[in-house]
Formats: sequence, C-alpha cells, structure tokens
Amino acid sequence: MNLNQVTIPSLDVEKAVKFYIKLGLHLIVDASPRYVRFELPDGNSTFSIHKVDELPKGNGTIVYFEDDNLDELVENLQEKGIEFTQLPKDQTWLWREAHVVDPDGNKLILFKAGENRKNPPWRV
Repeated sequence: MNLNQVTIPSLDVEKAVKFYIKLGLHLIVDASPRYVRFELPDGNSTFSIHKVDELPKGNGTIVYFEDDNLDELVENLQEKGIEFTQLPKDQTWLWREAHVVDPDGNKLILFKAGENRKNPPWRV
C-alpha cells in the first residue's frame, strides 16, 4: 500500500492555492473554485484542496511535509511572507519541526526526521 493523496477542506480555495504555491507545491489540477490538486516537489504523492461550506470542528488533521533542508526552507518561506507558529525546533522524538497554519486554519508541520522517521531507536 502507498499513500497517494491527502485532501484538506477550504472555505476559499483560491486563497489556499496562493498559500500552497508559495509553500512550493505545483498546481496540476485546477477546478476552482471547488477543487485543486498539487504535486509535491519530491516523491509521487499529491495534495488536494476541496471547497466546503463549513470547516470541521475540533483539532482536525495535521499534515506533515518532510524536507532535508528544513531550516533553509523555513527561511525562504519567511522571506515570501509565510508566518510560522513555531520555528524549527528539535523535538524529543528526534524530529526537527516547524509549524505553520494555512489560511483555513489547517495545521501543517514541516519537518526533518531522516532515519528517525521510520526507524527511531524505540521502533518495535
């Protein structure tokens, strides 16, 4: 089994598109204002956004994007106007993470985990 795609909700797909393009994703399907799909700069997974009338309540889904050059990526995104809720920080689970929220309040974590992503010292 392989993860193909993640889809998130948005009240304003066009506004979300601008944010995710700034984040570095490449738009490949544009059925605005109801649906869009992106390719990621690395790998084969895709990421899409669909229009909703109301956002889900509660904590929702957290989407993780991995990058080997996390600190450089965050600096580049800050220069583009992306505001982070947490700058890159080493976590106790051996990942380095930066947190950002998209225009609809969806939480994104940009991270670098390397070998610890799938093989932490406490792996079963």
